[in-house]
Amino acid sequence: MKALAEKIKPYLQLLRIGNLAFLAALLYVMEKWVAVPLLHLEKFPEQMPWWILMLLILSVVCIAAGGYVINDYFDVKIDRINRPDDMVVTRVISREAAMNWFYVLTAIGIVSGLAVAWWARSWNLLFIYIVIPGLLWFYSASYKRMLLVGNLIVAFISALVPLLVAIINADYLKHLYNETLAYTPIVGELFVWLGGFALFSFLLTWAREVVKDIEDIEGDREMECRTMPIVWGETVSKIFVTILTIATMALIAYLAYFVLPFPMEWSTLTGRFVIFGLMVPLVCVLVLLWAARSKRELHTVQQVLKFAMFLGTMFSYVIFINLMA
Repeated sequence: MKALAEKIKPYLQLLRIGNLAFLAALLYVMEKWVAVPLLHLEKFPEQMPWWILMLLILSVVCIAAGGYVINDYFDVKIDRINRPDDMVVTRVISREAAMNWFYVLTAIGIVSGLAVAWWARSWNLLFIYIVIPGLLWFYSASYKRMLLVGNLIVAFISALVPLLVAIINADYLKHLYNETLAYTPIVGELFVWLGGFALFSFLLTWAREVVKDIEDIEGDREMECRTMPIVWGETVSKIFVTILTIATMALIAYLAYFVLPFPMEWSTLTGRFVIFGLMVPLVCVLVLLWAARSKRELHTVQQVLKFAMFLGTMFSYVIFINLMA
């Protein structure tokens, strides 16, 4: 059993299994804890059958997994410098095998996504599933080495994940209840609520990508990449991450106190979660960022940012409790 686990471990590492599990959980809770309660609040039944939700999760997970594989395929030279002990492509599997993995995973993702688009009668979704795989290819091949461009692409794709739930539900509602929708704010509410999670994801993913570029500056410089730390320096990059983090905290405060129709008193679950589950981890990010002097410490900042994103996703449960009360 131990030998089997050792054989599987590199493949799980190549596919970033933890990230894929997070994506699956994110899609599930955005549908079940945000979209469904909003629909019920406006007297609409749940729109997405369980099998469509599973197809959606499969499509996103497979396309993301293919993106991770093709990223490692193009990053072989950089990874030999930045993380030689963690390399999978060329050390465990060949580049040819990695390319085949990319093709298979991406094909499964696209076919599953097109099935969801057909069910929802969604041209928007159809366009997304055609464009995103190509964008991931060009990101890995060249865009990630450009100033700002690579970071923005990753942040945009990350933000798109919760928005997929809004797009599918909205397009299917328009297909079934086109005339009725003129008398209800449900479509706007779906995009406002899920758009808040998307913006949260966009800002923190962008911040994490810049921290990762600071961590990987040695290998990126060797390969003549033009990342922010190389072009503008580490200090400016840390200032930029600080601005993104503070902007995220300001967004959370604004939504919590002026948008959410829930009580924000200290004694409420909402108030305590906003302070301890959202604000405190982001303050920790800033403290650790400016104290970081080594690659290990910068990697810790990345992990805390990931944890903050996870807690931000879990805020959907607070929304669920309040909407269903």
